[in-house]
Amino acid sequence: MTGKATTKEKSVKTPSKKERYFEAVGRRKTAVARVRLFTKKEGIVINEKALKEYFPINRWQQEVLAPLDKMKIMDKLGAVVKVKGGGLSAQAEAIRHGISRALIDFNTDFKKRLRRAGYLTRDSRMVERKKYGKHKARRGHQWRKR
Repeated sequence: MTGKATTKEKSVKTPSKKERYFEAVGRRKTAVARVRLFTKKEGIVINEKALKEYFPINRWQQEVLAPLDKMKIMDKLGAVVKVKGGGLSAQAEAIRHGISRALIDFNTDFKKRLRRAGYLTRDSRMVERKKYGKHKARRGHQWRKR
């Protein structure tokens, strides 16, 4: 049988308007957070867990929400975050940094207030590497007389 194939293809038109988001990267020590702020979502999801489930301590939760709270847009934006490296405290600060940078993409008027609050400054302090001939990075061997 030569000729055209007789398979029917259904073309369904779905009004799939892509959801708008603003993306940024935040860093602290060795923690790196990729943050996406969505205009139509609510709540913050970190590594596919809820904020309160991922950060059980209230101080870490407040640190993550600080930029949104400062700009008074807690209920207007939602975030999806992928974070890795570092400890939980450094991850919370990396997420705060990433959210702050994404908020500037959302609205450039926020930059001055976020800068003044100190949320845009990348805290670059890291653990110093251990050197050979030493116990730790700087601590030398203890002197012994005998």
